[in-house]
Amino acid sequence: MSKTTNQKAWILVIPVIVLVAFNALIPLMTVVNYSVQETFGSNVFFWEGIKWFEEVLNSSRFHESFLRQIFFTGTILAIEIPLGIAVALSMPKKGPWVSVCLVLMALPLLIPWNVVGAMWNIFALPDIGLLGRMINGIGIDYNFTQQPVAAWMTTIAMDVWHWTSLVVLLAYAGLCSIPDAYYQAAKIDGASAWAVFWHIQLPKMKRVLTIAILLRFMDSFMIYTEPFVLTGGGPGNTTTFLSIDLVKIALGQFDLGPAAAMSLIYFFIVLLVCWIFYTLMMRDEAE
Repeated sequence: MSKTTNQKAWILVIPVIVLVAFNALIPLMTVVNYSVQETFGSNVFFWEGIKWFEEVLNSSRFHESFLRQIFFTGTILAIEIPLGIAVALSMPKKGPWVSVCLVLMALPLLIPWNVVGAMWNIFALPDIGLLGRMINGIGIDYNFTQQPVAAWMTTIAMDVWHWTSLVVLLAYAGLCSIPDAYYQAAKIDGASAWAVFWHIQLPKMKRVLTIAILLRFMDSFMIYTEPFVLTGGGPGNTTTFLSIDLVKIALGQFDLGPAAAMSLIYFFIVLLVCWIFYTLMMRDEAE
């Protein structure tokens, strides 16, 4: 007896395909078109091949922005992942305080990105900001609008405040999915708190932590609104990350060819790193 297949279900997928094509594929093809051509307006294009890609890859400006982006993303991941796990472990698993903690953790995620940048800009101003006046009040010279180190620290603190909650919520969901039988067995064996975390909790959180790291890598590597509103990429080019530099080239200088090539390189870097990381994280489970 042969099994019949109903292909009519593909009709339900057509709206999704159209939406993805409209929101992703068509703009991507436009960027590809600009990346291999030059235009001086009036919709007149001249073929340039891979010239813009070579220019971007050989540009010291791109290299500096890329290194700043790598350092920022690495710092963010090194802080937010352990901190998120620690907060999730300290949250209650039962009782009325669970809802309170979850709501408090979700609040920073509900604030729009531009509002976060504006809030921290006012909060950290050395003259009128609560944080700025407090730091200067204890004798530390702090002005994120003029000092590169202060600008970096403020940008990192802002991102940690805004996005650690995402790691907390994902890690907490992973912890809540662990059956009580594992903890009972560990208690019978006399396992320490560290042994429980290392051999039970951390392995069971592996999938959600993989998602958390991937999301935070992509978000932090493509961050734009918060640092732009907070520092504008300054002082100087101190906090000019790849996304901010890309917007400056595309809209500030109106160099559409180099900007398109840079955006494609940017896209492939994010895609490649995510694929490598996911493959390495899930390799043990595949084996």
